[in-house]
Amino acid sequence: MLREALPKVNGTLPGPKAAAIIKRREESMPAAIKCIYPCVIAKGEGAMFEDVDGNVFLDWIGGVGVLNIGYSHPQLIEAVKDQADKFFHSMMNITTHENYIKLAEKMNEIVPVKGDKKMTMFVNSGSEADENAVKIARSYTGRPNVIVFSGAFHGRTTLTMTMTAKKAYAVGMGPFPDGIYRAEFPYLYRKPHGLTDEEAIQYYVDKLNQLFIEASPAEHVAAIVFEPVQGEGGFIPAPIEWVKAVREICDKNGILMVTDEVQTGWARSGRMFASEYYKEAGCEPDIMTTAKSIAGGMPLSAVTASAEIMSNVAPGTIGGTYAGNAVSCAAALQVIDVMTKEDYPAKARKIADKCMAKFNEWKDKYEVVGDVRGTGSMMGIEFVKSKAGKEPNAELVSKIVMAAVQKGLLLEGAGTYNNVIRFLCPLCATDAQIDKGLEIFEECIKENA
Repeated sequence: MLREALPKVNGTLPGPKAAAIIKRREESMPAAIKCIYPCVIAKGEGAMFEDVDGNVFLDWIGGVGVLNIGYSHPQLIEAVKDQADKFFHSMMNITTHENYIKLAEKMNEIVPVKGDKKMTMFVNSGSEADENAVKIARSYTGRPNVIVFSGAFHGRTTLTMTMTAKKAYAVGMGPFPDGIYRAEFPYLYRKPHGLTDEEAIQYYVDKLNQLFIEASPAEHVAAIVFEPVQGEGGFIPAPIEWVKAVREICDKNGILMVTDEVQTGWARSGRMFASEYYKEAGCEPDIMTTAKSIAGGMPLSAVTASAEIMSNVAPGTIGGTYAGNAVSCAAALQVIDVMTKEDYPAKARKIADKCMAKFNEWKDKYEVVGDVRGTGSMMGIEFVKSKAGKEPNAELVSKIVMAAVQKGLLLEGAGTYNNVIRFLCPLCATDAQIDKGLEIFEECIKENA
């Protein structure tokens, strides 16, 4: 059974069938929608997929965080089929459908934002969720400005490209909207030389406060938006003491704290949402966005906030034609059911314990492994040319990624300097699959370092 299989590649990739399809891709699609992996999926189960040439791959990318529950979960398939038999689409501005309501009710129960009574709206992508969160914050506060951070990724719409730090995602796309200001994210591996972690966190808090003097007065800031673990920025966790300080700054100045859990959400962090760690520490957000694994691969995203915040939004300013599609909502309801019954956060913690132990061994063993970090099973390994100099080693990451796929393991790079390999394996992976993935990964380090 594919769900229990281990990687197996016959010959050099791409195989003949995949090569022919990739050639058609090149002729029919814009090259800007880039893919470096020489395989074409035919079917997937669990953490594994088979390509059109019969090669079997272990997927440690998981659709960039979409497949926490894995490929082709039977319960999701059944729910999608059942809903498709009834109807595909009913726009919530025209005809109410119950799946939207059921899912909103579930989200309001489990999302850790401030407020006793909560409300949730749905859209289609992480970018749309983040953009709507900003609109909601502006509407509630009556303020125009938003603070984001170095290393941030929030999407590819015009507003969220502006919020995103890495401008490789925005080449030639200006002019950009006004009112977006950027502070330094607490990237402790690359903190100012000579500072302890505690001193560095205070340094980054001071840098944030400096924005109110040099960029936007606090009374004009609607929201401070950040990822609990930066994704494209290099899988950098936000230190809890820094989050507490951000919460304090927001409370002092009437600013809304927004956590972008597009990638950290849905059990990846070892909690259903990383913001649960903040709630436990008394610094939960005002607004939370989520997408990626929310519906197991069906397009859907969500914004959750208190009823007080949501009730201040002007009619007609949020939503969209496909927002909260009935089939996607049916899948998402099953994701919540499966992840709750099977304790997916515990699966994430178990995988993380095994992988982090091995990654830290590599950190001690290999000069090119500079840092290992993460929260739960959202882990990153930063590769450098030397531990002392910390020079980013993007070339090595590229070599490891391309070597691994030829052995049947999909890895993906990340980071401001393209020198981090991220871990987003489906959380349903078997112990044998995780062990095999670690074996292939280390082989590729040895062969290319």
